[in-house]
Amino acid sequence: MRFSGGCWKRRLAVLVVATSWLTGCATAGFEAGGVAACPPVVEYSREFQAQAAEELATLPDGSAVVEMMADYAVMRDQARACVSS
Repeated sequence: MRFSGGCWKRRLAVLVVATSWLTGCATAGFEAGGVAACPPVVEYSREFQAQAAEELATLPDGSAVVEMMADYAVMRDQARACVSS
């Protein structure tokens, strides 16, 4: 399969972004007494991340799923920041 110049760059960008979105981190639970601590961040295998990136690359521009993944990435970044503080 031959890719045009813009197409392979888009796929590579999607793969990089999806991999960073789906990269796991240490998890945390809840503190005793009902005070919420940092939410857990699920860890995904590299194979699963690659599969997800491939699936994301096939979605059309403006897809609702792509927008939802962007929101999910923000939540994962916030959870990672919480764990490291």
